Amino acid sequence: MYPLKFEPILKQTLWGGDKIIPFKHLNSDLKGVGESWEISGVEDNESVVANGPDKGLTLADMVRKYREELVGEANYARFGNKFPLLIKFIDAKQDLSIQVHPTDELAKKRHNSMGKTEMWYVVDADKGAKLRSGFSEQITPKEYKERVLNNTITDVLQEYEIHPGDVFFLPAGRVHSIGAGAFIAEIQQTSDITYRIYDFNRKDANGKTRELHTDLAREAINYEVLDDYRTKYDAVKDEPVELVACPYFTTSLYDMTEEISCDYSELDSFVIFICMEGACKMRDNEGHELTVSAGESILLPATTQDIIITPEGGNVKLLETYV
Repeated sequence: MYPLKFEPILKQTLWGGDKIIPFKHLNSDLKGVGESWEISGVEDNESVVANGPDKGLTLADMVRKYREELVGEANYARFGNKFPLLIKFIDAKQDLSIQVHPTDELAKKRHNSMGKTEMWYVVDADKGAKLRSGFSEQITPKEYKERVLNNTITDVLQEYEIHPGDVFFLPAGRVHSIGAGAFIAEIQQTSDITYRIYDFNRKDANGKTRELHTDLAREAINYEVLDDYRTKYDAVKDEPVELVACPYFTTSLYDMTEEISCDYSELDSFVIFICMEGACKMRDNEGHELTVSAGESILLPATTQDIIITPEGGNVKLLETYV
């Protein structure tokens, strides 16, 4: 098998901005693009292969065709024909709603779906842009509902001014929202289940407010309070720095100016690279070679034994993730 690129799935949203199209160097005049789904196995939103002999097949087709060769033996045993990760870029021109996602157990019971644990990497941020993650003080489920009704729920959420390179890990159950001016890469379980808690009483073009899921969310929320919800890491050049390791994905940052070789001979998983800055050449052990530029994502099948990443002048930043 060979490294795969996919056609982006662009999503116009109520809160979307104008950064994704130029960031990805796309020839499109779409306005208000809030999300680019880079690699998706979500039903009715499956990514389509953009290169090589399998061009035109969906990611779902690829998993059914190649099975363990694509995703790895353990992953295929665990997830079957469901590709386990969803990769996105998100551009928020306005605040997104306050929301929460269910755990595997709750999502299985309610929706026969995976839950949604995710992480954010801040690619860029307007001056003063913020994210909300977790509670700033202890509240009860009863108080939560009262605060939603009286428009004070944001008063008890932890808020962070953000800068490029900031990382947030968001286990299922953690209340969160993306603020205006944030441009992020998101890695998450394959699930599109979101419980909208609060939407700032916004109205759409028809004068209607969006549906809230107050009661569904109340049972999904983890009410614990942490001192700090950010993920701290030491920035190091030219070697991988692990950001997140959880049961659903392991993600590392590559901040590169020099060639790096990655050995995957002992890894029983596909590997995804998301390019956030610069451009590089990737060459695998079978001699397949392709260029990856800022705004692009690439999927290495589980059969890949090793890959050499060579920056093409200047700095390159990549996120590497696998299951």
